[in-house]
Amino acid sequence: MSKPRALVALTLLLTAGAAVAHPGHEAMSFASGLSHPLGGFDHLLAMLAVGLFAARQQGVARWALPAGFVAAMLGGAALSTSGIELPAVEAGIATSVLVFGLLIAFAARLPLAAAMPLISVFALFHGHAHHAEMGSNTLLTYTAGFTLASAALHGVGYLAARHLPDSRFGKYAQRAIGMTIAGAGVLLIGA
Repeated sequence: MSKPRALVALTLLLTAGAAVAHPGHEAMSFASGLSHPLGGFDHLLAMLAVGLFAARQQGVARWALPAGFVAAMLGGAALSTSGIELPAVEAGIATSVLVFGLLIAFAARLPLAAAMPLISVFALFHGHAHHAEMGSNTLLTYTAGFTLASAALHGVGYLAARHLPDSRFGKYAQRAIGMTIAGAGVLLIGA
C-alpha cells in the first residue's frame, strides 16, 4: 500500500467513530470507546507520543513498546472493572504526557528492559481511565473501540516519526515536537 493510501486509510479509521455516533446504531458502545482516546487531549498526546518514541528505538522495541502499552492499558481497564482503584489516575496520565514528550525531545534510546516497565506503568493509568469513562456502554465493544483507537494513534505517531528526515532539520523537528508534548504535560499536571 502506498504511503498516501495508508494515511488516508488511517485517517478514515480514526474518524469512523463520528459516522456511528448517533443513537440507534448497534455499534454505539464501540464508537464511544473509539472516540474516547481521540476526544481527550491527554490521551491523544500520550498515544501519539508512544508511537513517536517507539519509532526512534532499535529493533524489537519499535513494535514491542506500542504492543506492551496496549496490553498494559487493557490490564488497567481490567483493574478498574474489578473495582481496584489506582491512586492519582489523572496525575499519572498527565505525567505520562510530560515523560513521553521529554523522551522524544531528548531522543532517548532506552533499553527495552527499562522502556517497557515505564510505558506499562503509564498505560495502566490510561486503561483505568478509559474504563472509568465507559458509562453504560457494553464492556467488550467499548474496550475494543478504545484499544483500536489507541493502537491507531500509536501508528500515526510511528509513521510521523519515521517520515521525519534523518537530518539536522528532522532532529530539530523531533525535539520541537517532544518539547511541545512535554509542555502540554506540564500544563495538564498544573490543571
